[in-house]
Amino acid sequence: MNTNTDIQIDFNELSGKRVLVTGGTKGIGEAIVKRLRHAGATVITTARSIPDDLQSPDLFIQSDISTPDGVQTVVKEVLARLGGVDILIDNVGGSSAPSGGAFVLSDDDWQQTFDENLFAAVRLDRAFLPKMLEQKSGVIIHISSIQRSLPLHDATLAYAAAKAALTNYSKGLSNQVAPNGIRVITVAPGFIETKATERLIERLAKNACIDLDTARQRLMESLGGIPMGRPGRPEEVAEIVAFLVSNRASYITGTEYVIDGGTIPTV
Repeated sequence: MNTNTDIQIDFNELSGKRVLVTGGTKGIGEAIVKRLRHAGATVITTARSIPDDLQSPDLFIQSDISTPDGVQTVVKEVLARLGGVDILIDNVGGSSAPSGGAFVLSDDDWQQTFDENLFAAVRLDRAFLPKMLEQKSGVIIHISSIQRSLPLHDATLAYAAAKAALTNYSKGLSNQVAPNGIRVITVAPGFIETKATERLIERLAKNACIDLDTARQRLMESLGGIPMGRPGRPEEVAEIVAFLVSNRASYITGTEYVIDGGTIPTV
């Protein structure tokens, strides 16, 4: 029996792997794309608009995956270019709903938020899982949020509810497909300094007539504070994703990994 428990990290460990990362031109998604390519994977990404500094047009698909047609565009292009995926990172998410709590949110606000934060992932999973099941291997990562358990009712209530649904769906899906060799995992970032977070801070500052630093501090305080004393970086989220999609995490599925600097106060 081999009792050697040392884990050797191969920095080319994802060579030959086909990956799709949604929303991969900014923030956490961009960091994930860079990290997985550094590990040797072929990574296609998506976004609503073409970035000004696009380096590899053949590895980019312009599409709004909050719509069924947008998802179908991505699926068609990925299958044509790669034949399928070994790793799917459902990263697209965010909130454009107005602040003010439950009473200012319209049906359209709720629907758009769920389309972007839940149904985009559900539709893409459904499209790519058949080939994963056929090859009896694959990894799906859902990027959720600690707001699923710490909702900010004034600013992002619909977003928090959608992420809670995503985490619940992820657990159920993992139980269904694990016997066929497919791993499904959720990563829940806390306060990460991204452009989207900056826009949220700007909205909060404008609504409260305060400066950006005060708005940022209030946002941290609204989460109960961050014991590590700082927001996280996109690259830190990318690093845990790189581990989870690798063979080093081959016995991990159906779980959620929180990366929040200790923000959530419970065990």
